[in-house]
Parts: sequence; structure tokens; C-alpha cells
Amino acid sequence: MSNSGKKVSVHYRGTLDDGTEFDSSYSRNQPLDFTCMAGMMIPGFDKAVEAMEVGETVNIRLEPEEAYGMPDPSLIIRFPLSQAPNPEQLKIGDQLMLRDNFGAPHAAKLIEITEEDIALDLNHEMAGKALNFEITLLSAE
Repeated sequence: MSNSGKKVSVHYRGTLDDGTEFDSSYSRNQPLDFTCMAGMMIPGFDKAVEAMEVGETVNIRLEPEEAYGMPDPSLIIRFPLSQAPNPEQLKIGDQLMLRDNFGAPHAAKLIEITEEDIALDLNHEMAGKALNFEITLLSAE
């Protein structure tokens, strides 16, 4: 039986290969609700839930292509340091929030500062990483 198109509720725990937990619905004490196979989730997560039975728990490992993809060099942008707010306070690794032409927010990581400009990486922080998930399907309607 397929859960495609159904509203599902899951509990999950996400870890990297070294065991580091990067996300968990358990820590928030709130299940994740979404429409299965509607493009709301990363592809491998959606595909795993599509085939699950209510009450079932699965452990999956997703390669980057099934998760957030590989880093895209075109998502590294540079702009003049003079255009940055409070440039004297910036440091490598800072997480900044940018807005596109439509006002939508985009997370960016500061990866380089020179005397003339700064470089920001707009790739998802999990791009290029294999992800492990323990998923329990709580409901499917």
C-alpha cells in the first residue's frame, strides 16, 4: 500500500555517519506532518515513508543525491564588502539571512572575507553529506 498523496505524521531522528544528531522530532516533542510525495521533503525521506505501514520504524541511509544534493559552486556569491551591514563585525562561519527579489529568505554561510569583498555559500548546510534517518510512521490519512 502506498502513502503517496496522504497526509502523514512521523517521528524521526537524523544523524550523520559519525553519529552526530543534526535533527530530531523527538527533541522538539512534536511529530513532523507532511503530504507524502508532494515534494515537501527530501526525495529519499519521502520515498521511504511512501512504502511504510503505520507503526513501522525504518532506518535508512541517504546519499547526497537523495537528500540535499551535492554543493553547487554557482551558489557561492561574492559582493563588495562595502555593501555588507556592519562589515567590521563579520567573521568566517557566520550564518546570514539574505532575501531574494521576491522577499523569500535564504540562509547563507560566510566563507571568505577580503579587503574588497565577501563570499557567501548559499548551499544547504547538509549538501554533499550522507544522512541517516530513523523514521516511525505514526499515521497516514
